[in-house]
Amino acid sequence: EVLETVPGVIVTQHSGEGKANQYFLRGFNLDHGTDFATFVDGMPVNMPTHAHGQGYSDLNWLIPELGDRIRYKKGPYYAQEGDFSSAGSARISFFDELPKGIASLTLGEHAYERALLAKSIPMGNGSLLYALEAAHNNGPWDNPERFHRTNGVLRYSFGDQSNRSSITAMAYSAGWDSTDQVPLRAVDSGLIDRFGAIDPSDGGQTARYSLSYNTERTYDSGTFRLNAYAIESRLDLFSDFTYNLDDPSPANADQFEQSEHRKVFGLSTSRSFNGKIGEIDSVNTLGAQLRHDRIDPVGLYSSVARARSSTTQEARVRETSIGIYGENSTQWTSWFRSVAGLRYDRFNFDVTSSIPVNSGKKDAAITSPKLALIFGPWNNTEYFINYGYGFHSNDARGVTETVTPKELAPAEASPALVRSKGAEVGLRTEIIPHLQTSLALWQLKLGSELVFSGDAGDTEPSGASKRYGIE
Repeated sequence: EVLETVPGVIVTQHSGEGKANQYFLRGFNLDHGTDFATFVDGMPVNMPTHAHGQGYSDLNWLIPELGDRIRYKKGPYYAQEGDFSSAGSARISFFDELPKGIASLTLGEHAYERALLAKSIPMGNGSLLYALEAAHNNGPWDNPERFHRTNGVLRYSFGDQSNRSSITAMAYSAGWDSTDQVPLRAVDSGLIDRFGAIDPSDGGQTARYSLSYNTERTYDSGTFRLNAYAIESRLDLFSDFTYNLDDPSPANADQFEQSEHRKVFGLSTSRSFNGKIGEIDSVNTLGAQLRHDRIDPVGLYSSVARARSSTTQEARVRETSIGIYGENSTQWTSWFRSVAGLRYDRFNFDVTSSIPVNSGKKDAAITSPKLALIFGPWNNTEYFINYGYGFHSNDARGVTETVTPKELAPAEASPALVRSKGAEVGLRTEIIPHLQTSLALWQLKLGSELVFSGDAGDTEPSGASKRYGIE
């Protein structure tokens, strides 16, 4: 519901409440976030080379009452946004201080329960915000979901309006059972109800822990921002989509496990400089972003009732990315301004696979220019033209792959980075008081849509794509 405040974003869910949602925007089934970059308090949510899907964005650990605001962007036109942002991006920020303390208890049908306690209190020269959440839900299923979540946030903010900093610690744990997809013929034959399950052991467990630091300093000459973070996350997801297609034994079925244990370390920083070109106001911004993922391990396994029976593929992955960017915003006249940016990203992939020929190292780099022209406002209406390049990274296992994990047949490696190119024309208006309206005619091209399927442990090839529409 938080992300659906972004106009045009649709969010749905399957395979249990603890799994990352499915996202839709601008003609994309974004899967679990492949081309929609999401950040919370400066920390990236998208996970590259994930056990279930590239760019996996699990937001179930977010306590929505702590959200202060959400800043969103559409298209690859912004120098600050890098990997996974071709369709758009959203940045959710937290309150430093809650307006009031919160104590709530919610009870509903299907054993839905949620308790929340949150408050901010003065401490030293700052404010300490704490929040504790616990939730449970069975859902309408014949096999109860037994979803349970515990969540905690501790945030210390200090400084004044021109020199503000915060340190935030977060912890989250969840588990659930999933009814998942069921065969129509099983329902039609009366074998199960439409809310029934074939394999009641499907489901998962997940956890996330993080520590982050944010600071923002405002000077007469501009603004300095710095964000640093460390994240640890785990996922064990058990699914069974084909039941006895691969294994005819009724005792075994086709359940598989996707599992990973990940540590993420990163920082981002930027400095803006207010200046003039003659008598013309101009702002230049320089920024850098660094991220390192250590995944020990990420794997796909066959399982029976959540007990591993064999390994399809297991890998240790080291993935490092660095992005640097520059942006210039110039107010040329009272009715015309431009925003021009240039971004450079470099990636290093290091994969050690249980299938030795699929191990390897690879480097890749990409440059992305961006331009926005804004005209107006006239009668509370401005018009814009945007054009720019973006990209998304592919799963590191597909980048170094030489044989398929199951059949061990020859396979072609995926490109490490896939370029996107977008353009749009439109307008924004407040000609009707208290109502903001925007209209855009947009187009987005992708060089390819190769997908690393966590369900098969392999790359599903697809060609280039072109999307366009009116929003």
